[in-house]
Order: sequence, then C-alpha cells, then structure tokens
Amino acid sequence: MENIQLEGTGRTPEVSFNAQTGDLSISGRSIPENSIAFYQPLFDWLDAYIQVPCPETIFEFNLEYFNTSSSKCILDMLRKLEALSEKRHDTRVKWYFDEGDEDMEESGNDFKSLINLDIELVMKS
Repeated sequence: MENIQLEGTGRTPEVSFNAQTGDLSISGRSIPENSIAFYQPLFDWLDAYIQVPCPETIFEFNLEYFNTSSSKCILDMLRKLEALSEKRHDTRVKWYFDEGDEDMEESGNDFKSLINLDIELVMKS
C-alpha cells in the first residue's frame, strides 16, 4: 500500500499517512476550495488501510485552523478510525492545540463527544 505525503499550502494541510508504521497526521490549515475533492483520496486510503492496518495506529491532528466543510471531513475520518477501533485494533488519536487557542481546544472536545474513540487533547506551549 502506497503512503500519502502531501505538502501543506496556505489552504490545504500537510498530510502524512504511513501504511507501514501506522503513523498518520494532518497539520496546518484546512480551508480548501473543495473539501470533498481534497479529502476523498484520504478517505479512500483510510478505507484500504482499515482492511490491513498496523497493530497500532496513531493519528495526529495538528491543525491551526479549519473551515466548516473541513470539519465534516475530519469527523468522517474520525468515524473511519472509530470503526477500526471497534475491530479491536489499537487506535489512538491526538488532537493538538496551541496554549490559549480555546477554539481548537473546544473543537477537539466537540469531536471527542461525537466519537466513541479516545481522543487525547494535547496543549502545545
């Protein structure tokens, strides 16, 4: 399975999905013109990964900002990880936010309340 490595831009996040290690991350800003078009290949990759996952999967969200349509895509990704976790695979999610960034902290808590998955909120100083 091919890994995904995308450079971030002013509108799209950096993406690193490693099928061999189970280390997945999205960081930066997510305000693409068309969120579905940007995230669809990531959804497809996750669907394939879930069929043959690593023993441990760690997904790190380190976003500084995302728009409403990206929020829906993030939730969809978390639902895919939730399904992986329900298959008894070790699945961990880390949600990073800057110290004092109450909006990002609240977003992490919102996702945490919507998904049956342990989401660790990590404050960056």
